[in-house]
Amino acid sequence: MAGMGHGGFSMMRSLRRDEELVNQRIERKTLRRMITFARPYRGMLALFIGIVVLDSLVVVVNPLILRQIINLASRHPGAGQVFSLAARHSRVTEIIGLAVLVAVLAIVDAGFTLTERRISSVIGEYLIYDMRAKVFRHIQSMPISFFSRTQTGALISRLNNDIIGAQQAFTDLLSNVVGNVILVVLVLVTMALLSWQITLVALVLVPLFLVPAKALSPRLARLFRRGMGLNAEMNTMMQERFNVAGAMLVKLFGRPTEEHAAFDDRAAGVRDIGIKQATYQRMYFVGLSLTAALATAFAYGFGGAAVVDGTMQISTVVVMTVYLARLFAPLTQLSNLHVDLMSAVVSFERLFEVLDLAPMLAESPDAVDIPPGPATVEFRDVRFAYPTAEEVSIASLEAVSVLERTGRTEVLHGVSFSAAPGTMTALVGPSGAGKTTMSALIPRLYDPTAGQVRINGVELRRATTASIVDTVGVVTQDAHLFHDSLRANLLYARPNATDAELDAALESAQILELVRSLPNGLDTIVGERGYRLSGGEKQRVALARLLLKAPRVVVLDEATAHLDAESEVAVQRALDITLAGRTSVVIAHRLSTVRNADEILVVDHGQIVDRGTHVKLLAHSGLYRDLYETQFATQVDRAAEAEEELTA
Repeated sequence: MAGMGHGGFSMMRSLRRDEELVNQRIERKTLRRMITFARPYRGMLALFIGIVVLDSLVVVVNPLILRQIINLASRHPGAGQVFSLAARHSRVTEIIGLAVLVAVLAIVDAGFTLTERRISSVIGEYLIYDMRAKVFRHIQSMPISFFSRTQTGALISRLNNDIIGAQQAFTDLLSNVVGNVILVVLVLVTMALLSWQITLVALVLVPLFLVPAKALSPRLARLFRRGMGLNAEMNTMMQERFNVAGAMLVKLFGRPTEEHAAFDDRAAGVRDIGIKQATYQRMYFVGLSLTAALATAFAYGFGGAAVVDGTMQISTVVVMTVYLARLFAPLTQLSNLHVDLMSAVVSFERLFEVLDLAPMLAESPDAVDIPPGPATVEFRDVRFAYPTAEEVSIASLEAVSVLERTGRTEVLHGVSFSAAPGTMTALVGPSGAGKTTMSALIPRLYDPTAGQVRINGVELRRATTASIVDTVGVVTQDAHLFHDSLRANLLYARPNATDAELDAALESAQILELVRSLPNGLDTIVGERGYRLSGGEKQRVALARLLLKAPRVVVLDEATAHLDAESEVAVQRALDITLAGRTSVVIAHRLSTVRNADEILVVDHGQIVDRGTHVKLLAHSGLYRDLYETQFATQVDRAAEAEEELTA
């Protein structure tokens, strides 16, 4: 079980840890929280530890049986005497019996090892599953501002690397601690009973290896940390260049030579640090082998002399060398126990750091469903300031040492309006006026800092999350599609939708004909973020998805911006169908969207400065007239021309 190779690799994992871990202390609170994850598996953990103990006993007993076999085989009769045939037969039978026992114990040891691995894998994988599921659910409950601040790679690292590091505390680390402690004690006791002199020398030689290994540890830690950093830089460059937007940027600016040179430089750094790591690792293994060889040499020298003097049996010398080989690796592993344990604890602390970040949008215990029927959206003296970094994020997820400490800045100031059932309310205003913020409050992506947002009389903080999701649908300007088939992206809105319902939604969204013309139809893969579709096509797929969801309130966040005239007309037709009979709040920079609005709200500096119809506002609102002249007036002719071409 505990050969030098296994111990060596575990020791190398310890050396990869940051030397700063040695000086850290383990808090009882953290240990208690760690144990809560293992509590459901305490029965399996007890069985696991029991098998490890039994396996250690087998490892110690086997050499003793070998010693007895050697004694029997090397026993000679006294001077002038010979063994009788019966005595020789009895001795051969005993030797064969002991050899069979060795074989049986080897099989038992193999069975224990496989069982250990099986139980360890079950415990480890279930722990990983439990922790990943808990962290994933928690992250999904965080507000949008959390995702806008944190690095995606850092979040993924918490779900992968840190969880695996935490899992090792209950499997690899636990088995190593229990198994090595028992093995070292049993081996030392047995060795001392056989030869206290060789045992004493072996213990004296241990520091000759541990001291250089400890000195090597910080250097290796720096190398591994530097190697991880270089690998991260190389992976980041590949990630940025291999996604669609990054690859397009590289091709458009045409700098292949510089790109190759930059990547070669990073790859060369990884290569060079890998050579240094391999060299230092080999130095460790050479040191371990040398120490074991010195101890073995002493055992042979001292033991051989003792055999000649008649004070020790040759079988004892052989068995002592076997025990020496099984002593050094567990001792070196135990010497780094604190570093291994702290590494696991740090992984847990990084997970708890995420889990302790409370979601800002928790569902109220007495939450109620939004009443059915046509929906009315109301803003009552709404004020809003985006949450600070300390409220929604942690420094380690933003790759900064300290979070920003700026206070909240109010961006909405006493906004009030009411959107009646089945009406379209358009939000217009200059960039940064607060339109997108207002639209984000309707699906409760944020809560107002003061005032109320209501749907059918229910304040959203008192509404169930499920009823808000069912009631409100959103289509953003950059409609997101998963890297999957069109069918899968549509079914995300209603998983049980039939093909006939999918076709009906696509037809209403003015894109069924295009989907049918594709070689794989609904099973066509849309590519990363839907890059295989044009902007207008993505918009219409998003509208089809919204139609499948069939919400009573629709929020269009600049959904028709940056489209060519023909695409805008197609999208506008889809919008007309989508919005029919639904309460809608629309942000738009296109005349084709706002001119049909039942009410237009002119937003500036976080306030509604004017409201009315398109005709009314043109007549008396200076800001709206300015917006019309700069954004809308030039679109009239282009939209009309596109409409004529499509209807011709």
